Amino acid sequence: MVRSQRLLTLIGLLRSHRYPVSGKTLAEKLNVSLRTLYRDIATLQEQGANIEGETGVGYVLKPGFLLPPLMFTEEEIEALVLGARWVAQRTDSQLSNGAQNALNKIAAVLPVELKDILDDTTLLIGPSKESTTDTVDMAEVRQAIRDEKILSIDYRDLKGKYTQRRIWPFALGYFDEVRVLVAWCELRQDIRNFRTDRILSSELIETRYATPRHVLLKQWRATLHESKSSQ
Repeated sequence: MVRSQRLLTLIGLLRSHRYPVSGKTLAEKLNVSLRTLYRDIATLQEQGANIEGETGVGYVLKPGFLLPPLMFTEEEIEALVLGARWVAQRTDSQLSNGAQNALNKIAAVLPVELKDILDDTTLLIGPSKESTTDTVDMAEVRQAIRDEKILSIDYRDLKGKYTQRRIWPFALGYFDEVRVLVAWCELRQDIRNFRTDRILSSELIETRYATPRHVLLKQWRATLHESKSSQ
């Protein structure tokens, strides 16, 4: 991890704790020595971060660093919390953690009068039918989409037929019970939808696919529009 990224990660870790957290804990999460951690904290303090604490006691970041107080309406805050709760319950652990970390960052810079709304919102996510289990690393799939990299997958279709595909993933749809990967399929020479619970294995190919992701997404949306128009 480069130092600039490590400093941002350290800020995120401090924001996620309301009370002082030990230097040892922070160093272990960052996979650095205590000496390096102390230097990083000193650097952030020099840049204006209001980090309080000392060796042997722990460190805490006071609100307000980098971002100004965020002004949301009550409905906007409730929408953020509701969305984060949905992600926490309906997606994989990495996205669930990402949703919680995002809320922690927002909470750190909210004006005092709005913090209670964030903590006490009464909008809840109801139970759903048991969702299917993904057999592949969804974090890797999302990274392939972001980096526009090819995936080699073993796939079982609805009829139970097994095929091996090379696909260009560019979108991922989340539903209550399943997730659907949208990709250009080299075998079919067309855009196809793949249920992620039917992907038996996947391998990231370190090659960028030929057509940019935003172009594929535009083409796919056009086909959806044509389909609606013909109904």
